Amino acid sequence: MQTFGIDIGFGFTKVTNGHDWRVFKSVIGEASDVQFHEDLIRGKEERPTSLHIIHESKAWFVGELAERQSSVRSATLDQNQLMSRYAKTLALTAIANLNPDGEALRVVTGLPISYYRRHKDELTELLMGKHDVTLVDAHNKHTEVSFNIEKLRVIPQPFGSAFNMMLNDVGKVQDPRFLQEKVGIVDIGFRTADYSVCDRTHYSERGSRTTEAGIAQAFKIIAHALQEKSGVHVELFRLYDAVEKGSIKIHGKTYGLNRIKEQAFTQLAGQIASDVNSLWADDWDIDHIIVTGGGGAALLPYLQPLLEGEIIPMDSHEDPRLHNVQGYQKYAVHLWDKPSS
Repeated sequence: MQTFGIDIGFGFTKVTNGHDWRVFKSVIGEASDVQFHEDLIRGKEERPTSLHIIHESKAWFVGELAERQSSVRSATLDQNQLMSRYAKTLALTAIANLNPDGEALRVVTGLPISYYRRHKDELTELLMGKHDVTLVDAHNKHTEVSFNIEKLRVIPQPFGSAFNMMLNDVGKVQDPRFLQEKVGIVDIGFRTADYSVCDRTHYSERGSRTTEAGIAQAFKIIAHALQEKSGVHVELFRLYDAVEKGSIKIHGKTYGLNRIKEQAFTQLAGQIASDVNSLWADDWDIDHIIVTGGGGAALLPYLQPLLEGEIIPMDSHEDPRLHNVQGYQKYAVHLWDKPSS
């Protein structure tokens, strides 16, 4: 039996079993018949990942492989579409790459707060039970992987980061302040921003909300400016590296992005800070604030002067996209795999 955390985001899909992890873009495309010759599909994490999957007689390219190779590829910023068309394929690809062949799995995942009630049962139905998946590598080697998700818990998404800081690798409390304090969580993803209050480990409905102030909002501003200058519409999921680098090359011409990035990030940070400060106006007794998520890490320098409260610094050596999924896995251990004393 293994415990897994999985985070199916609009921007990236993340998975960990506590020992290893995978991250890839939440993009899917039809698998083409053309030959491709890549030894490994590698991201920045240098984790070898098979992103060609066959499930229920349908073949897909996923993530960066779909971005590079699929003539018909898609990503979504719509939660209903994410559930109905993408979630199962993304989740099974992620889990299968950690090689749980023949294993019974216990899984924790999360949903944005505003979508939690609406999609919790749907996501549970999609993922629970036995799954048979075929992974195809760059040399057309087929590997059959079967696993059974026997237990699954869906929690409000931002609590993953709280659990990541609260619990150690064997699911025990390592930071007692979360048992004693009131903590606000600002979780900025690709499409959504989640704000939640963890009041001595209890979820506060009053202090929790999802908005559409994800980093994609800033990316749309950047993409629009690029289209005006270059005449090319750049898909949002192709802007990650360019925004980080500060420039993009289109038809051989380099376009600087730092000025429009500063404007877009400053505007988005102001919107988020205004939302948070207004939402938590009655929660003036919050002890600390956690800013998490890939978007949170990018916006933190712009947000920090604007938020009313003391911010707990996240581990700068960790990939910020993994904070929630690592917390999910630790919570799975806490629930189902407690070591004997």
